[in-house]
Amino acid sequence: MKIAQISPMYESVPPRLYGGTERVVAHLCNALVSQGHDVTLFASADTRTRARLVPMREQALRLDPAPLKSDLASHMVLLQEVRRQAADFDVLHFHIDLLHFPFFADMADRTLTTLHGRLDLKDLPEAYAAWKDFPLASISRHQRTPLPSARWHGTVHHGLDPTLYPFQPQATGGYLAFLGRISPEKRPDRAIAIATRAGLPLKIAAKVDAADKEYFRERIRPLLDHPLVEYIGEIGDAEKPAFLGGALALLFPIDWPEPFGLVLIEAMACGTPVIAWRCGSVPEVVDHGVSGLIVADENEAIAAVHQVGALDRSEVRATFDRRFSATTMAKAYVELYRRLPAHDKDGTFYPQAA
Repeated sequence: MKIAQISPMYESVPPRLYGGTERVVAHLCNALVSQGHDVTLFASADTRTRARLVPMREQALRLDPAPLKSDLASHMVLLQEVRRQAADFDVLHFHIDLLHFPFFADMADRTLTTLHGRLDLKDLPEAYAAWKDFPLASISRHQRTPLPSARWHGTVHHGLDPTLYPFQPQATGGYLAFLGRISPEKRPDRAIAIATRAGLPLKIAAKVDAADKEYFRERIRPLLDHPLVEYIGEIGDAEKPAFLGGALALLFPIDWPEPFGLVLIEAMACGTPVIAWRCGSVPEVVDHGVSGLIVADENEAIAAVHQVGALDRSEVRATFDRRFSATTMAKAYVELYRRLPAHDKDGTFYPQAA
């Protein structure tokens, strides 16, 4: 099958540091190639992939030091190039929200659009109603809640290459971990409160976006003076296995309708159980009592910190291998590709003529 994967321009594939969507795209492309598919990836030039790369920008937007740049213009150029080559592919798999809808309405039946973000935003229902012919993939069932009447084609949970996350049978570091982004909805303040009240060290590896600098300065920075709290900053894939694998548990104290939570399965891949708030997709991703503990408030989280050591780390990893490998994800997407409206009954794709 000839498959085009269209990634956002914000991060390289995979990202050098923080980044969810582009990391998933990276693992998906490599897994599809391993399964024998002909995969072309439209992404920034600083991408590393086993797929054929069509470089659309010399460097991904976020880490580009240029003081003035246009994310809109870079994505418009991306869409123009995808449109130019569209006839070469059986499937066009978009990961850029709904930006492509006006440009590909005449071939919507051989596209798949994975929605990676939250969907409880004003204006989205009208937009998805206006372009109702595009098949959509959710990354959790809960993600669909705000848009129940959208054209959902399937749900595919994220997956990762297990070889990049070595299993660590023991938590050699003796600390709790918080990984991701410093923002109000991720609630690093909760993580700090849980760790300090439980009397355990907390290591925070997280980026601070420009939009969250004031929140960091006013709400989080003063909390970092506690002797049990260590702020490491943003880390990349090379540092993650040791950071996550050495932890007693990953704290995931979110306060928003999380569409998936990639860091949850990154921790599981290392054998590290998670302590996560019952919010958004968490009950779909975390097997309570097996791969982690799901809690509803701070007191429950503190109790979970003292209970989580009883979980079998080999079972945590086994849960990841069974549910969240890149191979599992790729196979699920291939099934969705085969069920697209453009797919013929005899199993043959007929690309649209240029």
